[in-house]
Amino acid sequence: MTNNFIENIQLFYSDLPIEDCYFNEIGQNNDVLIVNKSLVFRFPKYKNGIVQLRRETEILNYIKGIVSTPIPNPIYQSFEELEPGKVFTGYNLIDGVPLWKESLTGVKSVELVKGLAKQLVSFLVELHSISEEKASRDLKLEVCNPREEMGNLYDKIQNKLFPFIRKNAQKEISHSFETFLKGERFSNLEMTLIHGDFGASNILWNPETSMVSGIIDFGGSGLGDPAYDFAGILSSYGEDFFDMCINLYPNGNEISERVQFYKSTFALQEALHGIEHDDRQAFESGIKDYR
Repeated sequence: MTNNFIENIQLFYSDLPIEDCYFNEIGQNNDVLIVNKSLVFRFPKYKNGIVQLRRETEILNYIKGIVSTPIPNPIYQSFEELEPGKVFTGYNLIDGVPLWKESLTGVKSVELVKGLAKQLVSFLVELHSISEEKASRDLKLEVCNPREEMGNLYDKIQNKLFPFIRKNAQKEISHSFETFLKGERFSNLEMTLIHGDFGASNILWNPETSMVSGIIDFGGSGLGDPAYDFAGILSSYGEDFFDMCINLYPNGNEISERVQFYKSTFALQEALHGIEHDDRQAFESGIKDYR
């Protein structure tokens, strides 16, 4: 399988010497190949991932002059033959390792933890400064209405996941979604460009300096509710660190309630991904607390 990917890379970049490569197993939507210990190549696993990767590439090129935190710069790309395994992008490996919750808990200095919170929020402030108007005009991104998106998600959860979910959990899910969809929390919602998957696996840091070294995987990026990115922080690191971050964000208290709701949908979204893409591991991981 690795040989097919290498052949496809060399078909377009014959002057790139490939000395060694290995798979990085983290990618849920992409096969990720590390080449020469210095380049990351991503190949979408599914048809719909091809459209996503093209959009992600356009977004990365657009924001690289706006955000100051290192992000992937797709210098290699192929969208000639729109088939999984043939489409790819490649960029220089960003130094660092994922900032897992255990890593954050291991940072004993409160000042260093505050520094990490400040860096993450600075990145989000820069990214969220790209308004709906700008992103629609420059990137031709479609506006995704959060109420509509969450309504569609609720329909899918009822149709595809409820058969696997115990009755009292079904009631809790229904109450949560219906309260949210009928509520006033969407009034005056300002949409911006968002990362869309702002969790621990996509936040890189240097454990020696306790500094954020990069943000990766913009596959879920698009126009959306800024609260969604903070839901990633809450889900990954818990209430205390989330509170630290939200207090640094302009008018953060106004989005807190939406953050809590979005976070409550993440496991269900993972289970849904598992069903829709025949990924048993994702399904089991997402559904386990609802059985």
